[in-house]
Amino acid sequence: MQATSITLGSRGVTVADVVRVARHSVRVELSDEARTRVETARKVVERLSQSGIPFYGVNTALGANTGAPIVADGLVAYQARAVQARAVGVGAPHATEVVRAMLFARASGLSVGGSGISPRVLDTVIAMLNAGVHPLVPSKGSIGAADLPPLSHLALPLLGEGRAEYRGEMLRGAKAMRRAGLEPVTLGAKDGLALISSNAATLGHAALVLADCNQALDAFNIAAALSFEGFRANLSPLDPRVHRARPHAGQAAIASRLRRLLDGSALWTTGSARRVQDPISFRCVAQVHGAALAALWHARDEVELDLNSAAESPLVVAETGEMLSNGNFHVAGLALAFDSLTLALAQTALLCVQRCQRMYSPAFSGLPLQLTQRGPEHSGFATMQKTLTAIYNDIRHQANPASLDCLPVSEAIEDHASMAANVVARTSVMVPNLRYLAAIELFSAAQAIDLRATDLATLGRDMQAVYTAVRGRVPVLDEDRPLGPDIETVAAALAGGEIDFGDLLASP
Repeated sequence: MQATSITLGSRGVTVADVVRVARHSVRVELSDEARTRVETARKVVERLSQSGIPFYGVNTALGANTGAPIVADGLVAYQARAVQARAVGVGAPHATEVVRAMLFARASGLSVGGSGISPRVLDTVIAMLNAGVHPLVPSKGSIGAADLPPLSHLALPLLGEGRAEYRGEMLRGAKAMRRAGLEPVTLGAKDGLALISSNAATLGHAALVLADCNQALDAFNIAAALSFEGFRANLSPLDPRVHRARPHAGQAAIASRLRRLLDGSALWTTGSARRVQDPISFRCVAQVHGAALAALWHARDEVELDLNSAAESPLVVAETGEMLSNGNFHVAGLALAFDSLTLALAQTALLCVQRCQRMYSPAFSGLPLQLTQRGPEHSGFATMQKTLTAIYNDIRHQANPASLDCLPVSEAIEDHASMAANVVARTSVMVPNLRYLAAIELFSAAQAIDLRATDLATLGRDMQAVYTAVRGRVPVLDEDRPLGPDIETVAAALAGGEIDFGDLLASP
């Protein structure tokens, strides 16, 4: 049974933790060890902010004004202004689950102790999350060199400003806090900077996107396995000896997943396959999906690294009582990992399109043209190829790397950025298109199984369940009918988790 709460500081935070908090409202707590770290770091900030030694964003200004001193009696007011002035986000607001993921990601980073945040401010961030106070956070503004605009909007209700959703109602920030029984906070030295100087907005969103990419990739695994059944594919490419000969971890994991999905299939019987060697879109599923899985693992590792890191500048080093200017807020690795992930998923999408087209072709499938037994007066799945191509074209453009498209800002003090927020957002946009392709393949493979008059008992056990799930939502295509609604129905089932997906993120 899963725990009903997550305690920050008791262990490393995972992508799965973010999903549980964001989508299932699991409660968040702070461990005694983490509280001690936060309190110790705070004492360093309080001492050094009054020392006369210049520190970025503590007693000197930010951005293009770097190094300009802030008068001693203006330190507190400057922290609030730092948040207010950077709340420049625009566009559609992030969904509630994404905002919850952002709050949790920031609480996780603050609990590491490198920010020097006031304990009462961190407590209020966690209390907002647990009470369900969800700030309105516009989706556009971050360049991935700390998510300054979205995190500023996230922090405004803490100051009694901005807007926030509470129990389904959008309210002014102060009112939402009062409704939840919470009081706004007064920021101390460095508190404003600590709230906004990280990439928590990107990290929270990225964790949810990874969970969705996990499902999308496994939807392709399931669809490919059902296509193997409908195509009567040769399963020798899944033999474990093949993957021991090329020991790629992702490839081996996918081959193992496909073997489990096809367990009990008559295709494992010698002589069951129709061809000695199938097209690459069937023969190389483990290799292409395996590369995508490796990219998924790499992106997961980058996200979990930063969820458990102190990414603030200046960094509080409590052991020596110092604060160090640094670049830990720059998440180039995460941006590059997600750029790579989108390219890898686009490859799996192309493989899916090719499998569908091979099934529609009698020369390859041995089935009626366009999977209709009604002859040339019926179109069958013919025009489905247009939808497949249009969706893949979208995916192809969404896979263009975005991490190189940065410009210098703040008088070129900030002359490079990761663009990680946009990279992650672009990956998120790709996911529904991936589901559409997987839905089309599942529908097509079920049609192929029906046209072969396949005895369902000869399918793999999991494939019997998948076929039944598809057919429980869309009937076999006999007379031509509009197929768009059928695609939407299967895609909605995938999005709703109505098919039993594997947890690819859990290994290796």
